[in-house]
Amino acid sequence: MTVELGRYGIWRGARDLNPELAAQVEELGFGAIWIGGSPGGDLQLAESLLAATDRIAVATGIVNMWKTPADEVAASYHRIEGKYPGRFLLGVGIGHPEATSEYRSPYATMVEYLDRLDEADVPVEGRALAALGPRALRLAADRTAGAHPYLTPPQHTREAREVMGAGPLLAPEQKVVLDTDPERAHFVARPAVKPYLSLTNYRSNLLRLGWTEQDLAGEGSDRLIDALVAHGDAATVADRLTAHLDAGADHVCAQVLPAAADPVPTLSELAAALQLR
Repeated sequence: MTVELGRYGIWRGARDLNPELAAQVEELGFGAIWIGGSPGGDLQLAESLLAATDRIAVATGIVNMWKTPADEVAASYHRIEGKYPGRFLLGVGIGHPEATSEYRSPYATMVEYLDRLDEADVPVEGRALAALGPRALRLAADRTAGAHPYLTPPQHTREAREVMGAGPLLAPEQKVVLDTDPERAHFVARPAVKPYLSLTNYRSNLLRLGWTEQDLAGEGSDRLIDALVAHGDAATVADRLTAHLDAGADHVCAQVLPAAADPVPTLSELAAALQLR
């Protein structure tokens, strides 16, 4: 890895990110900002976040391979790397089959896309791959700096590290709700989890981890929500983030829920609990 992400970062949808927030996140001591929601291949948002900060890394989580041609995002990568060397990580991924009518041969598409990034001189250490299953995790380890799993508990992190072996980056996302009341926390968490429970790749991954069809039915069982969304006081949530590191992650990025709320108060409490400064 040539991009230093630190141990803890944040994950936030592109529409809810701006330069002012990026500067606040950097001041709190987090090491990276992951831009979610399939950001466009021009990467203008990533560039604006980097321009507003001094040292924090910015990563995409993820540029969708179906939506953005490899040569387009490669040109954007080189533009950003030229201005902010060593601070940008290009996260790419296949998305899910329900998102596009063109979805076909996902593994072959990932390989072809990485081939084109090679041809465009995007370095292996400057890119990461969204990966859940063993085959994609091995591809991430072989052809990129590493993997960026989404909607996964520490159990998956442990298994992913076993698949990938020592060395490659493993940077999972972790949803968090800072609320000590389980009922309120579940109320906030469920809308952020429910849409994924009907998507093939996420369902398959959770079933592979041992969850049942009953757990995935409707809005998800309480047990499943508790596994996928860390909730409680700042210390409890910080322990869950650290659990990913203990399970083999190099970096974990927190997605604060609800997404529409100002994340800074929660991130401030988390930063204190994690002793980032």
